[in-house]
Amino acid sequence: MNSLREHSPGLWTQNLPSSLALCDYKLIAFDMDSTLINIECIDEMAAVVGRQLEVSAITEAAMRGEIADYKDSLRRRVALLKGAPAGVMQQVFEQRLQLNAGVKNLIAQCQQAGLTTLIVSGGFDYFTGKLQAMLGIDDTRSNKLEIIDGVLTGRLMDQDWGDICDGEEKKRMVQATSARLGISSTQCIAVGDGSNDVPMMQWCGLSVAYQAKPKVRQQANIVIDSGGLDRLLEVIQP
Repeated sequence: MNSLREHSPGLWTQNLPSSLALCDYKLIAFDMDSTLINIECIDEMAAVVGRQLEVSAITEAAMRGEIADYKDSLRRRVALLKGAPAGVMQQVFEQRLQLNAGVKNLIAQCQQAGLTTLIVSGGFDYFTGKLQAMLGIDDTRSNKLEIIDGVLTGRLMDQDWGDICDGEEKKRMVQATSARLGISSTQCIAVGDGSNDVPMMQWCGLSVAYQAKPKVRQQANIVIDSGGLDRLLEVIQP
């Protein structure tokens, strides 16, 4: 933390790589909740069905890194949604979810520079799918809620890559995409705000913390505490 230096108000940097032109990178991976969007989707779903306080308390502890097992924390939160109508996801998307400032501009600049774009999320595929279509994202990895007869069962479904997208799975997705593209970790950027973003941030050549928890700020090369996500472009030129 002490090595962070203020680049401009609300924008901090530390241990920056020598190359900081966007075109020198080939991949950028984004967390979703509270990074690309203004909410934690599971908390908002819980609010709709009257379980917000219980779910939000677990979410906050998990994002601060106070709950070491992210998978366990997610299972506990999802269990509290048992019996909720599946339509709660659409309700949250339409009524509560907004893109954070600067997201469209940053992603457009990355795409123009030829970067592959990923969303790697501990949230749910309903929301990552909507954002992928909205923003033209190349690929996503996230969790899938089990739904039977239009109702959430309180369980998550296994997928072909595994059970839950936690911090290690986020990193694996970035690594696998990098290998497929034939690029190195130094050509990758990771953007996030919570403790489950730290593994991919440590692996990537450039890491960005957006309005992040203290543990995450310590890991990042670039820390954005105010303004839009596209403030990254003040440091890394398009």
